[in-house]
Amino acid sequence: MSEYQSIIEAAWEDRQLLPERETQDAILQTIRMLNFGEIRVANQLGPGKWVVNEWVKKAITLYFPIQAMETIEVGPFEFYDKIPLKKGFARQGVRVVPHALVRNGAFIESGAILMPSYVNIGAYVGGGTMVDTWATVGSCAQIGRNVHLSGGVGIGGVLEPPQASPNIIEDDCFIGSRCIVVEGVIVEQEAVLGANVVLTQSTHIIDVTGPEPVIHKGRVPARSVVIPGSYERQYPAGKYNVSCALIIGQRQASTDKKVSLNSALREHQVAV
Repeated sequence: MSEYQSIIEAAWEDRQLLPERETQDAILQTIRMLNFGEIRVANQLGPGKWVVNEWVKKAITLYFPIQAMETIEVGPFEFYDKIPLKKGFARQGVRVVPHALVRNGAFIESGAILMPSYVNIGAYVGGGTMVDTWATVGSCAQIGRNVHLSGGVGIGGVLEPPQASPNIIEDDCFIGSRCIVVEGVIVEQEAVLGANVVLTQSTHIIDVTGPEPVIHKGRVPARSVVIPGSYERQYPAGKYNVSCALIIGQRQASTDKKVSLNSALREHQVAV
């Protein structure tokens, strides 16, 4: 693997190396390892702590120029693209409902369920996770185990720059309908996002459970229960409300994650 990394790093600095067989083999082997979950774009070091494998993201970027456009036929449907679709779901133990699409180079762990949805190259989806109808998992996004991505959720892709952290949803999270998570935000384990929460690196994630507000950015603390909100901000033209996210409570630690989730939704009356 270190050999592949060295070859890919060299090609990243000098694109004239791309036509060489050694370079293309290193890129293709890296995509193969991603496809089977042997490597990941980012590895977890501990709760809320991740390290980005920059060379893997570089390999994904370099994969595009060495691939030729081709027609992909799936029954009566036709596509024209550089990246083939992932196959072998039955062997991998993944339930895939038509019209779910997964690009080659994404890994779906056994036990995951994909409703009609889209998973892009470099993404990782853990076992027991439900990717619900019309949800999208963008390039390099890391989705943990036993996560529920509700209908219409958009987990954005972060491919460049290589050092940028992907969007990460840790284990046992619940992401409500039409939520948007972009720009490398980390949602820590067991957190609950109510419907329509939008998170970017600049979004104020305000904990309002104590006597004074506590502002987080780019990260939702573990077991937080979050809903959409707004705060007033002064502009030259006057005062206007700016969207934010409000932490209104905590999901209780429990060995039965489903019970703790249902309790949190009821207690805080969170729409999902």
